[in-house]
Amino acid sequence: MNQRKRKKYSRRLFEAIREGDASRARALLRSGVDPGRPDSEGTTPLYEASVNGRTGVARVLLRAGAAPDAESAGLGAEGTPLCAAACWGHTATVRELLAHGADPNLREDGGTGWSPLDWARACSRPETAALLVAAGAVARGRPAEPQPPSSASPSALLR
Repeated sequence: MNQRKRKKYSRRLFEAIREGDASRARALLRSGVDPGRPDSEGTTPLYEASVNGRTGVARVLLRAGAAPDAESAGLGAEGTPLCAAACWGHTATVRELLAHGADPNLREDGGTGWSPLDWARACSRPETAALLVAAGAVARGRPAEPQPPSSASPSALLR
């Protein structure tokens, strides 16, 4: 697939993720789209699906080979998929990520930031926090306090 077509299909994948269209995402991945290729701002497809609670799309991406612990480096969309899902209380997405090997103790920012459990607790997501603890997450002292997300929708924060 040439570079131009790759970009076009990658954009379509992100559209499918935002719409929660797992069938369309699956079709694009079958046509050769890389499930780990970040968008032009550095956001990975799995992070986009996780921060928006698109569990079905996250499952498709993980089955296609997206790395569950790959950190997104997008503008305003930085971190791991598990931290994103934990922060917003997307428990089904957290379960899916854990089932595909996401590390419940992996801290963001190359290991110096918050863990998924830190985010779940800071954002008052007790069900998500309990799920993470059951999966082996261990509470440690949190690094410097980032600002928890505002009440704006996750996708509004990404723009």
